[in-house]
Amino acid sequence: MAGRLFIGLMSGTSIDGVDAVLADFSGVRPVVLATHHRPFDAALRARLLALAQPFAGELDAANEIGLTLAAAYAEASLAVVADAGVTPAAVAAIGCHGQTVRHRPERGYTLQIGAPAVLAERTGIDVVADFRSADIAAGGQGAPLAPGFHAAMLSDPVIPRIVLNLGGIANITRLVPGQAVTGYDCGPANILMDGWTERHLGLPFDRDGAWARSGSVLAPLLARMLDEPFFGMPPPKSTGRDLFDLGWIERRLDGSESPEDVQATLLALSATTIAAAIRSAINQPSTALEVVACGGGARNTAFMERLAVLLSPARVLSSAAFGLEPESIEPLAFAWLACARLDGRPGNLPAVTGASGLRVLGAVYPAPA
Repeated sequence: MAGRLFIGLMSGTSIDGVDAVLADFSGVRPVVLATHHRPFDAALRARLLALAQPFAGELDAANEIGLTLAAAYAEASLAVVADAGVTPAAVAAIGCHGQTVRHRPERGYTLQIGAPAVLAERTGIDVVADFRSADIAAGGQGAPLAPGFHAAMLSDPVIPRIVLNLGGIANITRLVPGQAVTGYDCGPANILMDGWTERHLGLPFDRDGAWARSGSVLAPLLARMLDEPFFGMPPPKSTGRDLFDLGWIERRLDGSESPEDVQATLLALSATTIAAAIRSAINQPSTALEVVACGGGARNTAFMERLAVLLSPARVLSSAAFGLEPESIEPLAFAWLACARLDGRPGNLPAVTGASGLRVLGAVYPAPA
């Protein structure tokens, strides 16, 4: 195909905004030319959060919000193109994950909104979207989809690595030399901490884990949280806001807890379940293991410190140490998946998702001629 520039767009379970990246895929490794973050305003964020639960009129609301998202996606796409000093005509395609509002692989479906045809119309760039459906149709979870990209970018011929994505949900990719790539969702990373912070402080997240540091871990509450059946399920598995929301927290409280102690316990929950998943995937952390963290949670110093303690003697590093900014990994993965779709290459890893085989992922929405 003529061009090798691709845009990747990601708006995840944290519902904080759109992360956009423009990358050149003409070489062995993609080269990031520009990045852009466009935060969601409070009204859009509230409407998206409301979609996490069924309500009367949700079908109209989902489609209307999808149109609003398409406008935000278009603005982010055009901004990242302008930042790189290129024109939309130079871009081969946009890989747009869309905003997940339902993820029910056990029922055979998933739903991401974002009106990709409108995005193609507004930008003049072909759009690849609906990446999860083909994997689910083949019996898979439809997620996580980034492990193929992780393997392409961060595998080492000697050093075993776990790529740890800390978005709203945590997922791991196991990269052990000479062995198949595996990975799955572990459970909450930021989703519960962010929701609790917003409820009590009116802030979108707990910067550097400062509020969590002010509280104490409540062992009985942590034990009740760890009883969640999802944590004991074998992979492949995936999850999201359908399970882990503020109601999930409330059902485990006895009413005596202070908000800051709950926040400290939520941080401990995420760190404990992630560390357990990594220990299970790698047998036992060793000095040879590198845990490469990406996503917004990699900026939470309290969280990263707790993980480092739980995973010692393994090294816990930010993806920035490998030249990949933590917030850029997921949108870059969807630029990579869009490139794979246009090249006719499979994008899923059946060992990760549980699909019956390799599948070319995504539907193409051509821009107007």
